[in-house]
Amino acid sequence: MSRLGPVITLAVGAVLAAGLGVASITATPAADDTVVTANDTPAQESTPEPSATPTFEESAPAAPRKADYAGRVKGNGGLIAISVRDGKAIGYFCDGKTEAWFKGDATGPELTLEGFGKATVEAELGGGKAAGEVAVGGRKWTFEAPVAKKPSGLYRASAIVRGAKIRAGWIVLRNPQGGFTQVGTAFQDDEQVPTPKLDGDAPTSPVTVNGTTVTPEDVDGFIEEMR
Repeated sequence: MSRLGPVITLAVGAVLAAGLGVASITATPAADDTVVTANDTPAQESTPEPSATPTFEESAPAAPRKADYAGRVKGNGGLIAISVRDGKAIGYFCDGKTEAWFKGDATGPELTLEGFGKATVEAELGGGKAAGEVAVGGRKWTFEAPVAKKPSGLYRASAIVRGAKIRAGWIVLRNPQGGFTQVGTAFQDDEQVPTPKLDGDAPTSPVTVNGTTVTPEDVDGFIEEMR
C-alpha cells in the first residue's frame, strides 16, 4: 500500500510584463517668408529632438487571496483539493489508497505545488476553477477542480493516543444530483487503517479512527501548520 507523507516547500511565482511603445511624431517646419540677400547666411533649421517613448507595464493577474477548489482526477477515480490563503497554497490528492499533500506559493494565476517523493501539482486558476496536472508515484493525471463551497472541500484530523499518532485526510465533494462523494485515508503511525466516512452535511462532526475518536477540521483549521 503506497503512501506519500510530508510535503516539501517550493516557492514558485509567475509575473508577466509587457511594454507598449507609443510612436513619436516630428512636425515639418513652416515655410520661411524672409528675403535673403547675397551677404546673408541662411539660418540653420533646427530639427526637433525625438520625444521620449513612454512605456507601460501590464501586470499579471494576482492569485485570489482566499479560494478553495475540489474536483475529480481524470482517469484515476480520485479527488484533488487545493486551497489558497494569502499568497500560499496547499493541496491534497487521494484515491483511497494513495495520498499526497502539497504546498507552495500562490502569487499569480499559475501554481506549482510540491509534495513528498517528487509529487507535484501544476495548476492554472481562472474561470471559477483550478485546472492542471497532478503527478504522484511516477504517474500523471489531469484534473479540473471547480470552486468548492462548504461543505465541499478539504478536511483533516490528527491525534496522539498512547504515543501513537493518528492522522486522516478527506476530500468532500457535493454531487450536482444530490448527496456527496468523498475519499480519504487514515493512518496510525505508518500503518494504514480503515477510513471512516464523514457526515457530508456536517463533515467536522467527530468520527472514530482505529478506535480513537477524532474531530476533523476544515482547511482553515490546519493550513497554517502546513504553509
